[in-house]
Amino acid sequence: MESDAPNIVIEGLIPADLHGTLYRNGPNPQFAPRGAYHWFGGDGMIHAFFIENGKISYKNRWARTMNWTLENEAGEALFSAFDPSKSDPRVVNMETNGLANTNIVWHGNKLLALVESHPPFEMDPSTLSSKGSWTYTDKLQGPMTAHPKIDPETGEMLSFGYNADGAISPKMSYHVISKNGQLEKSEWFDAPYPAMVHDFVTTRDHVIFPIMPLTGSMERAMKGGPVYAWEPEKQTHIGIMPRSGSVEDIQWFKGDPAYVFHFMNASTQGNKVICDVCEYDQAPFFPNADGTRPDPKKSVAKLKRWTFDLNGDSTNYKVEQLDDSICEFPRLDERFSGLTYRHGYIACAGDQPPKSGGYSALGHIDHQTGKISKYDMGENLATSEPIFVPAKTDSPEGQGYLLSVVYDITKDKSHLIILDAENISDGPIGRAYLDHRVPFGFHGNWKSAH
Repeated sequence: MESDAPNIVIEGLIPADLHGTLYRNGPNPQFAPRGAYHWFGGDGMIHAFFIENGKISYKNRWARTMNWTLENEAGEALFSAFDPSKSDPRVVNMETNGLANTNIVWHGNKLLALVESHPPFEMDPSTLSSKGSWTYTDKLQGPMTAHPKIDPETGEMLSFGYNADGAISPKMSYHVISKNGQLEKSEWFDAPYPAMVHDFVTTRDHVIFPIMPLTGSMERAMKGGPVYAWEPEKQTHIGIMPRSGSVEDIQWFKGDPAYVFHFMNASTQGNKVICDVCEYDQAPFFPNADGTRPDPKKSVAKLKRWTFDLNGDSTNYKVEQLDDSICEFPRLDERFSGLTYRHGYIACAGDQPPKSGGYSALGHIDHQTGKISKYDMGENLATSEPIFVPAKTDSPEGQGYLLSVVYDITKDKSHLIILDAENISDGPIGRAYLDHRVPFGFHGNWKSAH
């Protein structure tokens, strides 16, 4: 449902220096799906928490994409996200603008809802009304990731696309968008094999492309198999490109099969590139190539560090585990994106798993000391991705607030929590209660009012 809550019930303190909007995005299907339900297949719904002078208002709206509009007019689901054979014959082979259901970013004076299979979809930052696909005045050809990286020093947004030619293929694209929202550079290259490349990471000097063996195959799908499946024999391939160069300069490294949905951060330190990631031994949510289900014990992520020696004799790279916690949705103080940093944040497992599924704790890792502190919510609450907001634009790294939308299974309702990012184990300093549930979603970002 879509709703407006002009003055949310608040408990505790809403800091006076917290002034801006928290946007979140996630799948929320209008209708029961065709075939099996997949979390990734719902229509994008944008949630906005407007925070000013200690008060919070809220609204949510669907991204009215072509998919959403066609299904809304039909009064039923028409598309099957991961099994084309289940789609309604009326929409088979139809070109649409996707689901816009994964992330939402503010860049170039535009609010963009993102999904990795299509170009961005523009929303109004105040009303959340849908404006339509945004292709940078037709310069963007093909899909764009839901995880672009904004360089805190230049304001540029770096991005990529996989299946860049519109089909399931090894074709990938790389894009540089100026701080003013102009697409200034696009290059294409071939990955070692077709794969689902959900995220990538950048540093001040390098771009890191992870090609991991969650492979795509339309040929397999047409024979009744999965479109995307786990093929560990293909191994992991990591491409590192100098930002001063081009895709012709990508240096490829090879490692054991693993999967990463999300990176925490990366930095270039001399001749080495360091990446902090939430790494799975085996990709979750997707079957093996023969259709069998993955091993659930391998389908959990741990925080790990990859180290690449750009001048070394080997194409291998070092992997070390930073913490034992099962975790996902890693974030940081975005002012240090691509740079050497100290503080990282995760959604993670608490002492008891939440009854609703997901994660029941938030974690703060201090990379300088190696210490991790947690706020454990217990089995009745499940958290979303933590979003860091600096107290002031010039505050030291990590000095600010952590925001997360939490689901309470005992009330079947959600609320926003605000924590002191330097003392998260103390629990929330403030809460803002909604009178409905926010579906489990994916990603969000903060837009400061300053």
